[in-house]
Order: sequence, then structure tokens, then C-alpha cells
Amino acid sequence: QVQLVEFGGGLVQAGGSLTLSCAASGSFVSINTMGWYRRAPGKQRELVATITSGGSTNYADSVKGRFTISRDNAKNTVYLQMNSLKPEDTAVYYCYVRYALLGEYDYWGQGTQVTVAS
Repeated sequence: QVQLVEFGGGLVQAGGSLTLSCAASGSFVSINTMGWYRRAPGKQRELVATITSGGSTNYADSVKGRFTISRDNAKNTVYLQMNSLKPEDTAVYYCYVRYALLGEYDYWGQGTQVTVAS
């Protein structure tokens, strides 16, 4: 079982910045991929960014150049630095991990609200 603790959501003005963090703990052999998804009101959950244990990253086109994902493997923690925030970034952001324990499993956190005011 994995536990994810998310920090950093809140209210920010358009053009501002926020940093999200997510720490994973629990029973697993390794965490292969960590990342963030988001769900805006009335929309489906979508990928924001992911990062592998080797440091390879993947970003949604809508956040490229504005968001940066990073991770600390020793702390099993993933970060999302969000700059130049736009009102359309308003959503609940969910931490995501793919971990290994007698197989590979996907798990999402409870979510943290990010609201960007225009």
C-alpha cells in the first residue's frame, strides 16, 4: 500500500507561481514514475507532467515552458513548479505514482486545489 501526501495548492493571481510537492511512503520495492494529473471543473482528468526514476520527463502541451517537474528519489518526493499560471490552470491537481511491488501499480493522491484568479 502507498500513501501520498500532497502540499502546495492554493489561490494565486494570473501570472503568478506555485510549487506542488508530493511525498510517497508505504510498501513498495521502487517507484518508477511520478507525476501530476489535474481535473478542471466539468472536464476529465488529464496528464500534466510525469518523470521517471531516471529523470525522463513528459509534459502536456498546455504547460510546456511554464511548468517544471522534478523529483528527489531519496525522499520519494515529486515537485511541480508552476510559473506563469493562467486561469485555465485552475483544477484539482492529483499526485500520481507507478510503483512496483510484486507487479506494477498506479496510484493517485487525494488531490490539492489550485485556483488561478484573473
